[in-house]
Amino acid sequence: MPLPGVGYAICMIDIYMGMYYNTIIGWAVYYLIASLASINSVLPWTSCDNEWNTPACTQITSPLIGNPNATTPAKEFFERNVLEQHRSNGLDDMGPIKPSLALCVAGVFVLVYFSLWKGVRSAGKVVWVTALAPYVVLLILLARGVTLPGATEGIRYYLTPEWHKLQNSKVWIDAASQIFFSLGPGFGTLLALSSYNKFNNNCYRDALITSSINCLTSFLAGFVIFSVLGYMAHVQNKSIEEVGLEGPGLVFIVYPEAIATMTGSVFWAIIFFLMLITLGLDSTFGGLEAITTALCDEYPRALGRHRELFVAGLLVFIYICALPTTTYGGVYLVDLLNVYGPGLAILFVVFTEAAGVCWVYGVDKFSADVKTMLGHTPGCFWRTCWSYISPVFLLVLFVFSVLAHEEMLVGEYAYPAWSIRVGWLLTGTTVSCIPLYMVYKFLITPGNFVNRIKTIMRPEVTSIPPADTALCAL
Repeated sequence: MPLPGVGYAICMIDIYMGMYYNTIIGWAVYYLIASLASINSVLPWTSCDNEWNTPACTQITSPLIGNPNATTPAKEFFERNVLEQHRSNGLDDMGPIKPSLALCVAGVFVLVYFSLWKGVRSAGKVVWVTALAPYVVLLILLARGVTLPGATEGIRYYLTPEWHKLQNSKVWIDAASQIFFSLGPGFGTLLALSSYNKFNNNCYRDALITSSINCLTSFLAGFVIFSVLGYMAHVQNKSIEEVGLEGPGLVFIVYPEAIATMTGSVFWAIIFFLMLITLGLDSTFGGLEAITTALCDEYPRALGRHRELFVAGLLVFIYICALPTTTYGGVYLVDLLNVYGPGLAILFVVFTEAAGVCWVYGVDKFSADVKTMLGHTPGCFWRTCWSYISPVFLLVLFVFSVLAHEEMLVGEYAYPAWSIRVGWLLTGTTVSCIPLYMVYKFLITPGNFVNRIKTIMRPEVTSIPPADTALCAL
């Protein structure tokens, strides 16, 4: 079948994600080091008395009315100390690499390497920590958050639905993207890790448990976030809409602001950024493991026999590509990669993956394979979802995401036209893997035009291995 192009597209998405996602983890490492250095003092984003602060810096408890240019200590710490983006003029002049950030990101890559170099033997042990530790921290932060003044209003805002926003296509696109990022269906994570299961493993049960835990975790995290947002709205005498930010601003500005006002702020900062790092490492393990598993399985002699060297070479390559994100203007590149790397392409890749399995390979054959593994055929609900609901829904989301795409803005910075073209080129390199592999498969297949089409559309038949020793990559 001409669908291995989907696998190469997923590898491209994971590479792009590794180029900027590990940098974001590096920011959290920077915050953690700053928090640890403040054990015997106060957090550096608590006051406006630091060398990086500007005259516009105002304590969050002070009234900001009448000064539209006022900023908070946490905002200036992130923008002027961590990123130092004021020393850059944007993508046209990003400035030199910031050594401290480059070292933080290098530390992240070292941790990732020693977690992946032995495959699931090493990653499986590390995941016990990176997967479970965040739940402990989330529960601790929730217990603290609900006791803060204003937390009730934040939680009420979180649980109150705004039905009119369902008419906005961006809400659906953001929701789908969030599921892809948190659950990982478009990053090859689930396919790579499931390939190590026994052939008769109960993948039906695993799919339900994994997706349920993922959604419940996001629901729990919402209480943690909005209880603190409600507290910040209470402290600043603002509405929650005015306090909340999207993306890195929420994690690296709003939440640190709230932590700085709490009793024992250094302790809360340390466990919060430890949680961010473990969550980030858990996610990046999955994407990079998908690349290594896919390529080592595809090229067992060239790469599979030298997995440790291959993983080292891959991570060094991605780190070198990620170095521009550690410059003073790196934040602009991070946002560009986030939107045009996995952001747009992943919807099309997941649609092609679903359509290829359900429309090209066929739901009947796929159901028969599941029956061979589980002993029973999937019900009508699942077959209907696979045949119609999922692929059509994904295709509509992809079309709307392209049509509704807006020009990028970060604060007051408008991305230059050339950078948008580069962004679309990044998306194109990912999406084009699928048709290019189809053309390649067609060209190398012998026979006339019709026979070539029939041959490449025919699934490859492999023998079913014994259930006690086999591995499956369903």
